[in-house]
Amino acid sequence: MKVQFYGAARRVTGSKHLLTTNKGTKILLDCGLFQGIGTTELNSSFGFNPKEVDFVILSHAHIDHTGLLPKLVKDGFNGTVYCTHATKSLCEIMLMDSARIQESDVKRINKRRSKRGDELLEPLYQETDAQKAIDLMDTKGYHTKFEIEEGVNFSFYETGHILGSAGIYVEFQENNITKSLFFTGDIGRPNDKILREPEAFPQADFIISESTYGDKLHPPEADIRAHLLEVVKTTCVEKKGRLIIPAFSVDRTQELIYALDVLESEGKLPRIPVYIDSPLSVKATLVMRKHEEEFNPEILDYIKRDGDAFGFENLNYITKVDDSKAINSSKEPCIIISSSGMAEAGRIKHHIKNNCENANNTILIVGYCSPSSLGYQIKIKAPELRIFGDTFKLNANVEVMDSFSAHADYAEMISYLSCQDTSQVKKLFLVHGEIDRQTAFKARLEKVGFSNIEIPQHKESFTI
Repeated sequence: MKVQFYGAARRVTGSKHLLTTNKGTKILLDCGLFQGIGTTELNSSFGFNPKEVDFVILSHAHIDHTGLLPKLVKDGFNGTVYCTHATKSLCEIMLMDSARIQESDVKRINKRRSKRGDELLEPLYQETDAQKAIDLMDTKGYHTKFEIEEGVNFSFYETGHILGSAGIYVEFQENNITKSLFFTGDIGRPNDKILREPEAFPQADFIISESTYGDKLHPPEADIRAHLLEVVKTTCVEKKGRLIIPAFSVDRTQELIYALDVLESEGKLPRIPVYIDSPLSVKATLVMRKHEEEFNPEILDYIKRDGDAFGFENLNYITKVDDSKAINSSKEPCIIISSSGMAEAGRIKHHIKNNCENANNTILIVGYCSPSSLGYQIKIKAPELRIFGDTFKLNANVEVMDSFSAHADYAEMISYLSCQDTSQVKKLFLVHGEIDRQTAFKARLEKVGFSNIEIPQHKESFTI
């Protein structure tokens, strides 16, 4: 079997790893969108022929793992897409949302290009392409071994990253010898407030592992809710300002809502409006409620007592554009949670634009931001921000709470991989990370017994 890396190679986004069996069958692990500045060319061409791909297996629904699936279909793919039940539920809303963003972004860009007399651009894909991709999906439960073709099967194992996230265990026979490969997808954290923790997976000969936080330990957080409450009180009560939180629509937004719900239930949350201003986040919360089978015992117990972990007085779910604009028209103290998490798209950019120059406001970063993203510029407290082609001063206070991160740090990733007998792992590939962090993670993995560790370059291939 050959494995070739067409995305998330020495970078974080665009996850795409193509397996080619000795029979010529092509299996694509993930089909993610490259995100950030300077990714247009990477997203416009796969580097392989989509018509030749036989199967796609998805690790989870995040756009940097699924967001080019509609383009794959548009460019000729017509095979089966395998994923977990919850991943399909999320893709049904996230891929359609991504298509709308593609179309609206191109429409806005084309207005400027038209004025200059430049050639107009086409969106990467449209809603019809997204729907076709969804129609190709076939869902499987965890731990169920499914045969793709004679001599090749796969199964899913929980990774606790987001709802439906899974590591992919592939077994294949070559020359009467059975070999195995495990793709971690994104590894979650052992203390997720909503989901069960990542589970052990069977011994593998080859491993493709993420390495997002390969050089970082998340700071210990004695009480996440207490820290969040402190930020709310300082910003919204003492300064009479607004708390702006860019958050991924899936898992991160719901974790924030759950934390605020508990604080409200305990009578600690100030009586200020809380806005979830993202149609996708609203839909994702509904999907979350339908998949309680993936929740951990703590939140299930809370739901039994409280009735709802995602609903409390003063919580407002916003879907209409006019209602979103009204939030910015009002200057009352409030909490605004909006997507996207890296502040690269969506309504959050408008909220940052309208609030970043006021020193009474706070922007709270609660997750990973790629170096090319607006969220990263805020995280490092850049003095100025470029938003919609204009420059704004960053006068607002910036807070960072990495405890909300859904990505394991290097110690947690090593703990996750500790289920493996390192002497039996023939090769370990590091993906989904910046090269400096991957290099540091490689050194740490070697100290615990892993050898033959590769950090593949874009389009690099290996025979396994």
